[in-house]
Amino acid sequence: MSARKIEIWHAAGLIDADTRAALLTYEEENSRPLALWAVFGIGALAIGLGLVSVVAANWEDVPGQVRLAIHLALLGGALGAVFFKERQLVAASPWLLEALVAIAATLGLTFFGHLGQVYQTGSPLWMPLSVWLGLFGPALLLTGRSWLTAGIVMGGAIYTAMEYVTSNEALLYAVDDPTLPTAWFATVVGAPVLFAPIAAFFRTRSTRPDFWRRLEQLALTYAVFGASSAAAAASVDVFSNEETSVIGPVGLSVLAGIGVVAGGLVALVRPTLSGRMAGAIIAGAGVTMLLARSVSGVELAAALLFMLLWIGIGAAALKVGWRGVFQLAVAAIAVRLIILSFELASDLLLSGFGLILSGFLILGIAWGAYRVSQQFAPGSDEEGDEA
Repeated sequence: MSARKIEIWHAAGLIDADTRAALLTYEEENSRPLALWAVFGIGALAIGLGLVSVVAANWEDVPGQVRLAIHLALLGGALGAVFFKERQLVAASPWLLEALVAIAATLGLTFFGHLGQVYQTGSPLWMPLSVWLGLFGPALLLTGRSWLTAGIVMGGAIYTAMEYVTSNEALLYAVDDPTLPTAWFATVVGAPVLFAPIAAFFRTRSTRPDFWRRLEQLALTYAVFGASSAAAAASVDVFSNEETSVIGPVGLSVLAGIGVVAGGLVALVRPTLSGRMAGAIIAGAGVTMLLARSVSGVELAAALLFMLLWIGIGAAALKVGWRGVFQLAVAAIAVRLIILSFELASDLLLSGFGLILSGFLILGIAWGAYRVSQQFAPGSDEEGDEA
């Protein structure tokens, strides 16, 4: 907050003289020399880039074992600072700890690539990723405080799961009965959703509730994205041609089961209003996955399934007071209505008159969505911190 803004508020009569003086004193005592920090940052960046350039220029001349030793020493130093200096780092700045944790995780991930380069290994990508996740996942969960760490954990888990399934998909066609492999692959793909109940449990029992809230939100987002994608894919009849895969009958049933179980557990371990609504959304995403196959190829039914999912999300957001989520739900429904209008009237789009009608329809849907989002959306995120 700038001193100029405080003076404007005082001149407008929004704050009295005592409040003005208190604000100016607080801002002066807690001001941050951003320009000086920027200079230090530029200097540090220049030094870092110089070191990288020197190392890159002489990369081939450095023995592989020496490079690995240096890499491992840097990794050990970062982890040591995280675990032995955590309190001091948090006292100085929580963002400093987050940056150090992210650096340690990045060094750990690149170490496996470096190891493979030195010893010319050719293992599938999911193997080093899973080892990295197993080694660094606990450290990230034990120290994480922000979106950065939560995103690394969730993104790493999702990417590892997808790489595993992609690398081993041929197994489905190498066995007489692919039921068990399909169920296993679907379990791996759906497993990141289980971060939701784990995070919901710890967010009320930890000194880092913000981190666990963000991890729960990311898991919920993953579940909703998967269900929305399934409903959208159903409109183009994807599932009827996929019997032996994760999106086959067995795979979708497993994914649906994971969603329902995860949603129920979230509501159980966090029995607040927002906890129950978050659990209902995740469970609803699971049910959507199960129903997507039954409406595959039926454009109207698939669109209705998509919109029902987001109507449920909007209703939950309205009940709890998640303004942003409600507006997102309205926007998703509006976009799906526009796409449905093109699907059902594709012949009309070939004529000028049809394009005019489509244009007016798009404008009408957009205007209606805007009015709904403004008129019915919660005034503010009353329980935004509990979302």
